[in-house]
Amino acid sequence: MSLAWAATGRQPVGDRLDYMLAELRRAQQAHGDGYLGGVPDGDALWAAVAGGDIRAEPFALNDRWVPWYNLHKIFAGLRDAWIYAGREDARDMLVELADWLAKLVEGLHDEQLQAMLNAEHGGMNEVLADVADITDDHRYLRLAKRFSHRQLLDPLLRGEDRLTGMHANTQIPKVVGFERIAQLDRESAWHAAAEFFWDTVVSERSVAIGGNSTREHFHPRDDFSSMIAEVQGPETCNTYNMLRLTRLLYARDPAQRFVDYYERALYNHILSSQDPATGGLVYFTPMRPQHYRVYSQVHDAMWCCVGSGIENHVRYGEFIYAYEGDSLYVNLFIPSRLNWPEQDLVVRQENRFPDNSGTRIVFERDADVRLELRYPSWATAARPELRINGQAISVEAAPGSYIEIERHWQAGDTVELSLPMDIRAEALPDGSDYYAILFGPIVLAAKTRPIDGETLDYFADDSRMGHIAAGPICPAEEVPVFVSESPDFADHIERVAAANLRFRFADVADLPRFDGLELIPFFRLHRSRYMLYWPFSTPAQLERRDAAVAACGGPVRLHAGQP
Repeated sequence: MSLAWAATGRQPVGDRLDYMLAELRRAQQAHGDGYLGGVPDGDALWAAVAGGDIRAEPFALNDRWVPWYNLHKIFAGLRDAWIYAGREDARDMLVELADWLAKLVEGLHDEQLQAMLNAEHGGMNEVLADVADITDDHRYLRLAKRFSHRQLLDPLLRGEDRLTGMHANTQIPKVVGFERIAQLDRESAWHAAAEFFWDTVVSERSVAIGGNSTREHFHPRDDFSSMIAEVQGPETCNTYNMLRLTRLLYARDPAQRFVDYYERALYNHILSSQDPATGGLVYFTPMRPQHYRVYSQVHDAMWCCVGSGIENHVRYGEFIYAYEGDSLYVNLFIPSRLNWPEQDLVVRQENRFPDNSGTRIVFERDADVRLELRYPSWATAARPELRINGQAISVEAAPGSYIEIERHWQAGDTVELSLPMDIRAEALPDGSDYYAILFGPIVLAAKTRPIDGETLDYFADDSRMGHIAAGPICPAEEVPVFVSESPDFADHIERVAAANLRFRFADVADLPRFDGLELIPFFRLHRSRYMLYWPFSTPAQLERRDAAVAACGGPVRLHAGQP
């Protein structure tokens, strides 16, 4: 609600926020000691914890379902109501809640507290670090360090990846906290641990859309077979938290790899995770060929990915621009208007990205700033074209850097950047023969027809497992296989619309089941079975595959015209 108020300024949103805060304040005052939470039988739970009676399981503490995870949402909401919406009563409630927590655990030794952290607890260390920053009181930073789970932190400090089998979204918020603490306490070792985690997850454990995990857990880095087989693919909450970690790491080091990942995950996972007609939100995004997603309904689902999902879609303005000194960094090509009061600068960005691969920056006031235009790592097909007020400017920078322009800007000045985008195939990180197809940073996918006779319900009910797309699974032998001597799909894909991103396979066998198969941005594909990862086979491999599935009638194939 606070983020929506900050993003839109709509008065009804602000009024609803004030109402919510007033009701929370009433509850906190009624309790009398700073506590504010909705944990069933919470008084008994917290009394037991304070007395050292701690029985932690991965998703329960003393038989209550993830109570610290629950409280973290209250902490984080109050923090955001202060930081983004300037509500002083939220700041007061946040500090009182933090003081309640400090008193609760003051009698626990570190071993007891670490045992308690074996239960999922969200980003408690991060929000306590934020309280320290808000209050300028180091006591809360010490408490944030105590709430940092050593079982995850210590291997990361040694540069060891022990993530396999771990519940993914339990770990990512902890690492966000490690980096936040590193920012405030200049803990270079903790920063290195957070960056090692990020590099490992992004480079070795993520799929093309920027998401990670199957059945909510990290699978082995060298075996993505579960990603292809399972219907419980990447969880939206994971990517929500990976983007939060990315923003923190970028603030310390504005490296292009952070922006590349942010753009990839934002367009392909986050933007795809909301039904454009109903606002329904997605929990799991299956990578399994020819499966589908289900969306929440307003009154029938309130999963974690609905809570974070509501946030996701008011955060689109958050990473477009950055600044350092008098340098303005343009990171994302999203139409927007920036007001930078400290530099008396107002600029707007105009484009139709990604349908048109370029952007236009218009200065609305005179200013003296250094403009840093992102030259993305994916823009390698040709040299970009840069024009200032219509005049061509030579680009000396390389992909994966910024194009630096320093001059006195006058109102009405325009900067136009045209970037080359091309088709490419990207294998799963384990090197197996499954490929995603991308155009620049945009993952393309194809709608496929329902299984004969089925009618799928794309909206979840209110059942415990309603967030899973539990309809029939398309047999692997019925999935199309791209057959060629080379996995270079680009030679067999052509664009069919200049105004938007629509592609089709060219020069392949006409298979009636997949007649009219069209590739479009995955974020525009909804309420359908789909192909996002495509199996690939050479002709020789196909012979062996055919023999293995002969009992099922053989695979469906897309044959390249030029073997």
